[in-house]
Amino acid sequence: MDPRKLLERAGLEAKGVPQSLYGGDISRVYRLGAYVVKLAPNPPLGLFPAEARGLKALAERGVRVPRVFFASEEGLILEYLPEGPPDWEGLARMLAGLHRQREAVYRAEAGFLGTFPLPGGEGREWTEFFFSRRIEPLLQATWDRLEGLGPRVEALFQRPLPAEGPAPLHGDLWHGNLRFTPEGPALLDPSFFVGERGVDLAMMRLFGGFPKVFWQAYQALYPIPEEVEEALPQYQVYYLLAHVHFFGSLLNQLTLPTVYPGEISGGGGTFKKKKKEYIRAIYTI
Repeated sequence: MDPRKLLERAGLEAKGVPQSLYGGDISRVYRLGAYVVKLAPNPPLGLFPAEARGLKALAERGVRVPRVFFASEEGLILEYLPEGPPDWEGLARMLAGLHRQREAVYRAEAGFLGTFPLPGGEGREWTEFFFSRRIEPLLQATWDRLEGLGPRVEALFQRPLPAEGPAPLHGDLWHGNLRFTPEGPALLDPSFFVGERGVDLAMMRLFGGFPKVFWQAYQALYPIPEEVEEALPQYQVYYLLAHVHFFGSLLNQLTLPTVYPGEISGGGGTFKKKKKEYIRAIYTI
């Protein structure tokens, strides 16, 4: 679809030629004046409405996100956010404020990680909720590509994960879903659910990670307990399974140097030690 047609359908108008923006591996993203138009070839049913709901949920909880002007099965129209200077301390304040919030139960609406569909539901026991609503669907989808490691991945979740309390999460918080604006940092492309903040922290240490200045500020605002640090490699399994689903084998993901960049992304000493133990353990459980 031409992005101008979606603007017309939404009753919006913008002059000029659509300017292509980076949209990752899923969407085709264009800027037209004050608007960003997101499209995708043959998107799964509900993809763009789910993203709009996630942005709304984050905004309601004090996170800066682009305004949603229109959402349909065909695409999404968002506010264009101009680029501003990096503000890692501001990002730390925003995320610590988000993660400190508490909700009644762990919960998720049916949604997506990328284009992978995830079930909704509620739960009071964190490990069971995380496994059944996040790990298990991806594990089933990738089982035949895990080179016999499926049972070992299951075993990682047989003991309880640490629980600080149900907190709102971005759900896919890598550096590609961050935008620094003149007003401060903003988050994009959420996979929103209510879970444990360790899930967000784990993704923030994958695929390039966030810099030391961010982690120092976040730790000062909302210290990370040792047991949460130790669980981060288990939470990373969620995103590694998604990577297997979209891009290739688990072995390739475990051996890529950018997958475990704790030394350069400001991870604590406990995390650096545990991540190496985890790489060994997944083959020996």
